[in-house]
Amino acid sequence: MKFFMWVFLLLPFLLENVSVEGIGGGSVRTERISGSAGDVLEDNPVGKLKVYVYELPSKYNRKILQKDPRCLTHMFAAEIFMHQFLLSSPVRTLNPEEADWFYTPVYSTCDLAPNGLPLPFKSPRMMRSAIQLISARWPYWNRTEGADHFFLVPHDFGACFHYQEEKAIKRGILPLLQRSTLVQTFGQRHHVCLNEGSITIPPYAPPEKMQSRLIPPDTPRAIFVYFRGLFYDVDNDPEGGYYARGARASIWENFKNNPLFDISTDHPTTYYEDMQRAIFCLCPLGWAPWSPRLVEAVIFGCIPVIIADDIVLPFADAIPWEEIGVFVAEKDVPYLDTILTSIPVDVILRKQRLLANPSMKQAMLFPQPAQSGDAFHQILNGLARKLPHDRSIYLKPGEKVLNWTAGPVRDLKPW
Repeated sequence: MKFFMWVFLLLPFLLENVSVEGIGGGSVRTERISGSAGDVLEDNPVGKLKVYVYELPSKYNRKILQKDPRCLTHMFAAEIFMHQFLLSSPVRTLNPEEADWFYTPVYSTCDLAPNGLPLPFKSPRMMRSAIQLISARWPYWNRTEGADHFFLVPHDFGACFHYQEEKAIKRGILPLLQRSTLVQTFGQRHHVCLNEGSITIPPYAPPEKMQSRLIPPDTPRAIFVYFRGLFYDVDNDPEGGYYARGARASIWENFKNNPLFDISTDHPTTYYEDMQRAIFCLCPLGWAPWSPRLVEAVIFGCIPVIIADDIVLPFADAIPWEEIGVFVAEKDVPYLDTILTSIPVDVILRKQRLLANPSMKQAMLFPQPAQSGDAFHQILNGLARKLPHDRSIYLKPGEKVLNWTAGPVRDLKPW
């Protein structure tokens, strides 16, 4: 009865007093992020670093994309768009001697199954091949064994290159990437697939598609909790309990008949519009702790309910996730209704004002062309904050740290 009373008493107030800003702006209540976080989010990296982009044979990038253009729209597409961005970015230098960072454009996720899901099994060999190439053609890798190089590895578990956590942990990060800065969507504290110093980024979500699906900003938010997606992965986890560590199954079993929860496995054509009509959007872990729902929730002003223990969120030094989202421990999923209905109205309103801040939304997107404050610039800001490099990264002539023959035997085969 408490939940029905909550909705009856407070929902009209929320709907009357909250307006929601979309990608296209408009008249809206908003709130700037206070303190250093807001300043960091609006940093301009130009003039703070220089990046040298290696010219690799097209088999590592362009030809892969030509073979399967679907790679431009899947959630791992950041590696492609970052390459395109850097080629024309003012931080790019054509003189490697003055570079602060070196970038190797390898489209390691652009190997898709017929259903569109990436197959990571060739990625280690592809990455090893590219590193062997740059170490043979240029002297810069060998000076530091990659410590001043960064790589985009937007796989489920980053440079562990597997979509199942148990197998990703067993593989570990590709040995040749251990000294490099990894820019990856995967982020989880105390995990072998996240090196200290990695930069966690949002997954790719198509900005133009979301822009085209905006609804009037004064549309009432008549849905309390919204989620669309799998609760069980019968094909890959037939016995249940492993997928999402059971959190999604718990959501379904506990709230499938709860009128406050609009949850389903269906993916309607009105998915984006529905998120703009919701107050809370569930963002539970799946096979990995992250998903595009996090980006979609922020863009559409729906308070993200993050259910993924120890998750490291995108650009966490710039985006105040604790202030804009709600964190629920996986073990507490059965109490989601109590947790969400107990949040004071003024707290909800402030989260929505912060979400309406255009700089918050911009930081989550990879737009074409790039725009000030977008995810491209947040990546560069993260790299700039790592400068200057400590002198200890530079190796003595002939010194070797990395083991070039480590890893599974199949990873050592030529690509």
